[in-house]
Amino acid sequence: MHQHDQGLSLDLPTLLSRRRVLGLFTAAGAAAVAGCAPGKQAETAAVTATGTEIPEETAGPFPGDGSNGVNVLTESGIVRSDLTRSFGTATGVATGVPLTIALTVVDTSGSPRPGAAVYLWHCDQQGRYSLYSNGVEQQNYLRGVQVADAAGKVTFTSVYPAAYDGRWPHIHFEVYADLAKATSAADKLRTSQLALPEEASTKVYATSGYEQSVRNMGNTSLETDMVFSDGYSLQLGTVTGDVEQGLTVTLSVPV
Repeated sequence: MHQHDQGLSLDLPTLLSRRRVLGLFTAAGAAAVAGCAPGKQAETAAVTATGTEIPEETAGPFPGDGSNGVNVLTESGIVRSDLTRSFGTATGVATGVPLTIALTVVDTSGSPRPGAAVYLWHCDQQGRYSLYSNGVEQQNYLRGVQVADAAGKVTFTSVYPAAYDGRWPHIHFEVYADLAKATSAADKLRTSQLALPEEASTKVYATSGYEQSVRNMGNTSLETDMVFSDGYSLQLGTVTGDVEQGLTVTLSVPV
């Protein structure tokens, strides 16, 4: 049985911090979020309120950033856009529906943050985290770092993650001021999570290899998920494309 990021002892301090951040919403920002009224069926993210940072979240117990065991950020090969294959001496390949992950790092005024670095990781088609879960401890796929271009954009090639027991489908990421900070795992600007929308997830989980995800996603919702239950409008990605040709999820990340 795999362990996953769902322990209150690990997550409660971060969730309380997040609620303090959410409490700083201005009336205008709150109205903008409310106007989008994202429900469990929503396929698009809410408009980011000016002056609002993306919520701080737990990295979970499998970050691979040195805060809980192994530090993959200092290894040669971690800076890459294709996350589907392990690097270094590891040879594993993650399978699943192709997913392009495109994030745009901006400041709280909405201006791009070129040069910012994003470390991104998520579970595989079976709900396993490389470096930690049984059977993939020696793999490092589905983890990587990219540097934002002049428009603040970073893009990763990956596969659609599973929904594992107790969590809504999601992707973890950390934002750093620059590449040097990221590859030394120093001075994170923000740790957060991207929520994947229900409609896209349902289509993916109807394909071969995701059978367990159908049941797991059916047992939770964005409204009851331990991370997203107190608000997810700034973290709900927008998904385009199709299962046959591949999907793309996009999200603006204000820090």
